[in-house]
Amino acid sequence: MIEIYNTLTKQKEEFKPIEEGKVTMYVCGPTVYNFIHIGNARPMIVFDTVRRYFLYKGYDVSYVSNFTDVDDKIIKAAIEGNTTSTEVSERFIKECLKDMNGMNIMKATKNPKATEEIDGMIDMIQTLIDKGYAYVVSDGTVYYRTKKFEGYGKLSHKNIEDLEGGHRDIKVTGADQKEDELDFVLWKPKKEGEPFWKSPWCDGRPGWHIECSVMSKKYLGTTIDIHAGGEDLVFPHHENEIAQSEACSGHTFANYWMHNAFLNINNKKMSKSLGNFFTVREISEKFDLAVLRFFMLSAHYRNPLNFSAELMESAKNGLERIRNCEERMKDILSSYDEETTSTNEEKIDIQEKLFGFREEFENAMNDDFNTADALSAVFNLVSFINSNINSDLAYDIVKEANDELLELTNVLGLRVEREEEVLDSDIEKLIEDRQNARKNKDFAKADEIRDKLKNMGIELLDTREGVKWKRI
Repeated sequence: MIEIYNTLTKQKEEFKPIEEGKVTMYVCGPTVYNFIHIGNARPMIVFDTVRRYFLYKGYDVSYVSNFTDVDDKIIKAAIEGNTTSTEVSERFIKECLKDMNGMNIMKATKNPKATEEIDGMIDMIQTLIDKGYAYVVSDGTVYYRTKKFEGYGKLSHKNIEDLEGGHRDIKVTGADQKEDELDFVLWKPKKEGEPFWKSPWCDGRPGWHIECSVMSKKYLGTTIDIHAGGEDLVFPHHENEIAQSEACSGHTFANYWMHNAFLNINNKKMSKSLGNFFTVREISEKFDLAVLRFFMLSAHYRNPLNFSAELMESAKNGLERIRNCEERMKDILSSYDEETTSTNEEKIDIQEKLFGFREEFENAMNDDFNTADALSAVFNLVSFINSNINSDLAYDIVKEANDELLELTNVLGLRVEREEEVLDSDIEKLIEDRQNARKNKDFAKADEIRDKLKNMGIELLDTREGVKWKRI
């Protein structure tokens, strides 16, 4: 049984899909005006891992995550770069997908772009007008009547009376024509030099909130299983999505709402003004992005996470421990002349122990996707393998242990298999010379070559399966 903490009810609930064996999941994506930052990376990694676990459990998952490709920030970037909004958004969508690949984010079932769904937004806005939930002011701005929706505030657990005076939209033309200060924009008129689309009300563009309501409905249905994103989206974005969607359809918008907590930098909120703003691309210049993924999964997604160079180094070491184990297993498996089979007693004993680690892993993930405890289960498996699995055992036992490690780390989206790297011929020659020196018992020369290689960034490891190397 999988339990999910539902932001809507503020408690863990057993996951019961709308359709047996299937999961519909919508995750709010980035606004593409620059390279994505590590704050963007957390929900991408977290909810990709949720998706992977559902797949592991046998569900068919439809996963939609959008790109907001029309926005004030995009327009500003286009003006500053003397280019168009389309060129800015298309460039950074490509860059975002490149970073997502580096973080091993699975390709979404659909990545809709806001600019490709304008007709659907106009249709939904018109329905809201027809039902009395929205109104048009003199300049063509369309607002949503927030107080008309009885459930407003149910996701963020805010009392609508308490919101009076505490909620303002970004200033737009016609803002002083609102019926109520809590009303929010569905459609706004164009400004000079901005991209725009024709509508029954004016030439303009949609408000931010209407985008996800329309794209979720189009690609996943009127009611979906899970809607997710960062906790900064709970109010007003997700609250407004609920108001729009449920007023339009008369049905529940999403059954489960999942939100990840904030990412801090050295115990401070990430901010360009503080000089602690990092993009994923910048992190990739210092660390393998698999390390960033490992780091993000090292804490429960609902707990605040602090980012620092020291913690990233710790994550790097943790991932390296798993990779070393997998590489050792790979070496053992390649050392067999033939695929030998163990006795039933040996196999049952190992299988029972492996099942214990899998059960520990699943218990953690079933408990609101506790990746921190799931990683602990993986490390317990690694410790067991390092202590108990060697070339003295039959091939099938070693392979089963290796397969177990690869399957569980794959659920977490961790790339643990190292890519084969070809060394320069001069380094290969030095390694060969050292091997010959050892055979000739010239240990002084062997140590001299080892030190020389270390200075070149190559560390040698003498193992039962022969000499290995790694970059340092």
